[in-house]
Amino acid sequence: MKPTLLVLAAGMGSRYGGLKQMDPIGPAGETIIDYSINDAIDAGFGKIVFVIRESFKEEFVLLFNKKIEGKITAEYVTQEIETIPAGCTFISERSKPWGTGHAILMAKDCINEPFAVINADDYYGREAFFTMADFLSNQSSDKEFGMVGYHLGNTISENGSVSRGVCSTSETGHLLSVVERTQIEKIDNRIVYRDFQRWVTLDTQTTVSMNFWGFTPLVFSHLEELFVQFLKEHGQEMSSEFYIPSVVSEVINQGNTSVRVLKSDAQWFGVTYKEDKEKAVNCINNLIAQGVYPKQLWGN
Repeated sequence: MKPTLLVLAAGMGSRYGGLKQMDPIGPAGETIIDYSINDAIDAGFGKIVFVIRESFKEEFVLLFNKKIEGKITAEYVTQEIETIPAGCTFISERSKPWGTGHAILMAKDCINEPFAVINADDYYGREAFFTMADFLSNQSSDKEFGMVGYHLGNTISENGSVSRGVCSTSETGHLLSVVERTQIEKIDNRIVYRDFQRWVTLDTQTTVSMNFWGFTPLVFSHLEELFVQFLKEHGQEMSSEFYIPSVVSEVINQGNTSVRVLKSDAQWFGVTYKEDKEKAVNCINNLIAQGVYPKQLWGN
């Protein structure tokens, strides 16, 4: 059974200033998602599931269906603030959904096979999709999930702070912990994050999660249980988020499932801020010049 690719595309791009999921990056109007889809198809993924918002669903589906029709099966699910377990409540003033863990949970009813998770606004590198596809097809199980690890120094924006899952790993290459740090930036040639009232320095070679995960459907039961707990504790907060790393850390702590860190030298870049787009365009043009991609990704 071929693995599925789950694309988290519901973020509204508040820091970016628009719907970055649909912003053209390539010379023929390609988005970053287009390159991820292309790489996933070539790597052997059999289906793509998009998590989007109802507010732009019609436009999004129209754009991507015409590109990938006949190339790979696609399904679309929506992530909305009110889609929460029965009996749970949240503060009425809240305006955004509950984060990446919540987004994955929205796909529960349409994924029954091993699957990978990526962000829509990140370019993960072509090789990383082949690495993950091989893991999901031949090595993953309910006893072992996977994660593609990247060097922190290769993932920093020059235009503002970023959030990263900072990882520690064992000698066997398994994840020991992953902690979401939400204010990482470069200051005076150092990479630092704010821990309450102090700045903490991080090594450029620190392994970080860029939300390229490999799961089996077992993860949905973990998500359901922990999301209920999360809402009880944080449902009345305006901006709390249910992050994937929190779920993964709990899975590791329970001791029944390990997470293998899949090493990849793939090039990563993203568009957290509007100013990041120029770098992304240049990176894609360089990859085209190297022959990695054609000038027109999908053809006519």
